Amino acid sequence: MTYIASNNRYADMKYKQCGKSGLKLPLVSLGLWHNFGDKDKFENGRAIIRNAFDLGVTHFDLANNYGPPAGSAETNFGKILKSDLASYRDELIVSTKAGYDMWPGPYGNFGSKKHLIASLDQSLQRMGLDYVDIFYHHRWDAETPLEETIGALEMIYKQGKALYIGISNYKGEQSQLAINMLKEKGIPLLINQAGYSMLNRWVESDGLLEILDNNGVGCICFSPLAQGLLSDRYLKDIPKDSRAARPNSFLKPERITYELLSKLKLLNDIAAKRGQTLAQMAIAWLLKDQRVTSVLIGASSVQQLEINISAMKHLSFEEDELKQISVLIE
Repeated sequence: MTYIASNNRYADMKYKQCGKSGLKLPLVSLGLWHNFGDKDKFENGRAIIRNAFDLGVTHFDLANNYGPPAGSAETNFGKILKSDLASYRDELIVSTKAGYDMWPGPYGNFGSKKHLIASLDQSLQRMGLDYVDIFYHHRWDAETPLEETIGALEMIYKQGKALYIGISNYKGEQSQLAINMLKEKGIPLLINQAGYSMLNRWVESDGLLEILDNNGVGCICFSPLAQGLLSDRYLKDIPKDSRAARPNSFLKPERITYELLSKLKLLNDIAAKRGQTLAQMAIAWLLKDQRVTSVLIGASSVQQLEINISAMKHLSFEEDELKQISVLIE
């Protein structure tokens, strides 16, 4: 059946200007880090993406190595673009990244010009696109001179293969260096993608948010639910089908201590009094900060997607709620 997007797709979603650019991003964006690879059910991922767009999610975030296997999330997204979203391309913000392990040998990762140029060309081919809206260097590379990395991003930008340039996993001082170098080339840094949640607050102590704000750069937060810890899945124990139960997962079982579970239960109580799930409150907590442009969520089902997007219905916090949360997460 031919997909036709909802006529009401822009009725409820809120959009925010990204830094000092003219680009607006939805407050909630969809990341394809998990659940969209070849090892996942294609039709489930397709339903999630279509429903996300129907709900006003215009920004879809990928990376060269998303899958598994690496590259398959981009390939599957490209199929969905072609079959369902081709006529809506100008309504979409598609981003991808390069910098983590992608192919064997010395050119398959990090920040060399060789890696970044080749990787983006591969990504465009997998997705069937002439350009991406945002291209990120995925991580700081201490072994490659920043001038080389920035030179590659300049080349990509000026060739029109990316409309905007971003960085990810760059700390505050590193971000400032990248901002300055790009500015010298007449290229504004659009956005920094950083891990940020109630349980992962390094961007506050690092000063990253202030640096981005002072330079007119947007901030998009990944892992807003701390790899699922800030959902209702871990309120009792580690579920057998959860991310923490998987081998080689980013979320290690040893992290889930009795003390953490106790904090999660108390946070869940605050969320319940607000009429929200813990996940919804965690997303709203990030979006209360005006320096945050968008929150990047994952989704394993349409239901989960819809629940988390509905966090936007209640973004304000009472002072007492913030104090209670602050005591628990300090």
